[in-house]
This record gives sequence, C-alpha cells and structure tokens, in this order.
Amino acid sequence: MELQPMDGKTFRFYCCGPTVYGPAHIGNFRTFVLQDVLRRALETGGMPTLHVRNLTDVDDKTIRESQRAGKSLKDFTTLWTLKFHQDCAKLNCHAPHIEPSAVEHIPQQITMIQELVDKKNAYASDDGSVYFDIASFANYGKLSRLDERDLELGRTQAQRANADEYEKQSVSDFVLWKSRRPEDGENFWQSPWGEGRPGWHLECSAMIREYLGDSFDLHSGGVDLVFPHHENEIAQSKCACGGDFAHSWFHIAHLMVDGGKMSKSLCNLYTLEDLATHGWTAMEVRYVLLSGHYRKPLNFTFDSLHAAREAMTKLAKSAQQLADKSSSLAELNSVDFGPFQSAWNTLHDDLNTPGALGGLFTGMRDAAKLEGEDAAKALAALNRILRALGITLPDVSQSIVDIPAEVKTLAEERWAARTAKNWALSDVLRDQLATAGWIVKDNKDDYELIPK
Repeated sequence: MELQPMDGKTFRFYCCGPTVYGPAHIGNFRTFVLQDVLRRALETGGMPTLHVRNLTDVDDKTIRESQRAGKSLKDFTTLWTLKFHQDCAKLNCHAPHIEPSAVEHIPQQITMIQELVDKKNAYASDDGSVYFDIASFANYGKLSRLDERDLELGRTQAQRANADEYEKQSVSDFVLWKSRRPEDGENFWQSPWGEGRPGWHLECSAMIREYLGDSFDLHSGGVDLVFPHHENEIAQSKCACGGDFAHSWFHIAHLMVDGGKMSKSLCNLYTLEDLATHGWTAMEVRYVLLSGHYRKPLNFTFDSLHAAREAMTKLAKSAQQLADKSSSLAELNSVDFGPFQSAWNTLHDDLNTPGALGGLFTGMRDAAKLEGEDAAKALAALNRILRALGITLPDVSQSIVDIPAEVKTLAEERWAARTAKNWALSDVLRDQLATAGWIVKDNKDDYELIPK
C-alpha cells in the first residue's frame, strides 16, 4: 500500500515513545530507528511529515522506580528523558516535531474519560477507578485478530485490568483512571471520580487527539504493543472521538540477542553505553538495526557488529574513490538515481532496509566505472540514500591509498581468472601482486587490495 497523506499535504503519524524509567536498550531502539527511517524516506522523497512521539512519564514503572531512587517523579523522569534524547542523537534519529508527555496532558485525559462515561462506554467502580467496557465496542480485537471466544471468556470472568502491566493474553475491561493507592505516594491528581491518575493506555489516545485529531495517517510501535495497548487505544479513541483513528499501522518485530529473547536475567539488555564500552559506535549499531526487515525478528550478535563495521568501511572507501573521480559537485535529478536506482526503489518497497543496503553495494560496482560528472551524480545519489537511511559513513579519507595502474590491471586480470575458475592463473597473478607489495582480500562479490 502506497503511503499518501490524507489531507494531500502532510503525512501525519504517531509513534508510541519510551517509558522514561531507565536507559532504553537496543531492542527499544530498533523500533525508534525504523520509525526514523520511515520519516526520512518520506521526507527525502519530497513528502512533508508531522511526527508525534510521546513520553510516558507516569505509570506503574515510573512511579515505582522513582520511589526506589528516592526522587520526585518529575526529577526522575527528566533525568531519563535526557538520557533517551542523548542516545537518539548518537543514533542519528530526528527529534519528533512534537513530543508530548503524559503528565502534561492530564486535563485532556480526564476530559476523554468523562466523554466515555457519558457515552456509556466506561463506568466508575466503588473505589473511584474508571474502566472501559470492551463489550460496548463491537470491533474490539480486530487489529490483533483476537478470537471472539477469548473476548467472551474475558467478559464472563468479569476481569478488570487495574495495572498498567498485566499479562498480554488477559482479555478484560481495562482501567482508564486509577484511584489513588498508597504505593502511588504523592503522584496523584484530582478528578470527578476522586484522587488518582490515568491508566497507561489512555495517555496515547488523549495526546493523539490533541495533536493529530480524530483521523490521521499512521500509528507505529513495537509488535508487542498490538495487544492490548493499541487495541485499547482504538476502542477508547473511536468511542470518545469518532473518526477513523489510524489509517495505517506500522509495527516493528522483536529484536533477539544471540538467537534468544532479550531479558534482564540473561544480562543481554544491551544499551548504547554497554556496547560503547566494547568499542562499538552508535552508527554501527544503527546499521545492524537496519539489516533486517521490520516485519521479521532480527537477531543481534557481536558478529553482526563486526559485519556492520566492515560494510560501512567498505562503503566509505568506495564513496571516497567515487568522490576522487568526480569532476564537480552535482545536483541530483529527483527521479534518476543512476546505479543506485534499485537501492532507492527497494527502500520504498515496504521499507525494505536490508534490501536497500544490499543495493548500495550492487550500485557501487557499477558506479566504480564512472568518471567526471557521471561519478558526481552517482555520489549525490548515494548520499541521498544514506541520508534516507540515516547512516553516516566513517571518515576513511586518510586511509585511502593510491594504487598504481599496473597493480590495478593485475588485480582485474586475477579477478577475471578467479571468476572463470581458472585457479592456476589466479594463483600466479596473486603471487605477482604479492611481489609488487599488495595483498588481495576476496569478498563475496569483489576484492580489496591492501598494501603490505
């Protein structure tokens, strides 16, 4: 499905942001990086965007952890919000155009709850909490394809989800307003139903309504949010506001580590800071996070970081060589990416980031044959795709070595012999290159000359 703005002008989308109670790990950032690429791809293609991403600064986790830290909720969440922004900058993620916080929008949330109560989609309990009645919304469960049998079981059991954190398989009326509990401390607000605070699911609906209205282009988040969070958002927003809510959904699959689930118990919830202590850059992490299609789980390993470093260095050297052959800076024709056209088209085919990365290397082989203005245009095309991916290549200008023409000729002859499986001639030419002071490193699709 082609993404086009509903109003014909600006593509408006909402992303579920971080819960700011600790450092975000690379599993969180897989979602945020791919959302960033979506925005970059649209904008690089000429489409204006309005990117809204919230901050969850009041929920069970933020309250619990702030109290453990002995800090006020505001001071605690401000600290972790700053850390999140710093990590986003390291990963070269654009800041959203609007970044509302849940605490700043308590009045809007109370207003939405009152509307749901007035419309009989919600009810107050004896303790002053307010719950959404999922039986009042006929389409509940469609996004997650929740079986009607499960819905009926949940209604029969009359479960109520008062916590922000509960089992993903539980089907129940969910809390919109949580009455004040002793464990909340001083974190409560006044409402028509008494002292308390909003439920986590409601926060996004209220902020979406405030900044994007009742209908908008796209909603995004991790696949783990489909149920119950996004299902609950749809129900409460459509009942309170009407409208179509999100026209499209963009869910990003899980990140695994070494083939398994990320968890604190396995000590594999890596942060950027953790990886930096092992010598890895945030840009190398970003490359890895783009190396798998967003619809499929991605397996993160330290080998994948090694591969990312090698790939980025190779791209950087090829780009430098292309720049050396360019006659001048060239303006890119918006519809002609030359040898990189396939990479550009692939990126725009369901945001296929691994296909686009592969297309860059394919394009580089063809671009290496270009000179002068053609080389300059190819370099401009390459840089434009790199901007869309949010990738900044390492500086290898000091490491580029001039290769004598006769050595290049020998290397090309050897590569032709190797391609033709003439191993004897290939070995002879390799020895001649070694005598001339050059080592040949063979890759899957080409080779690299390294001085001894």
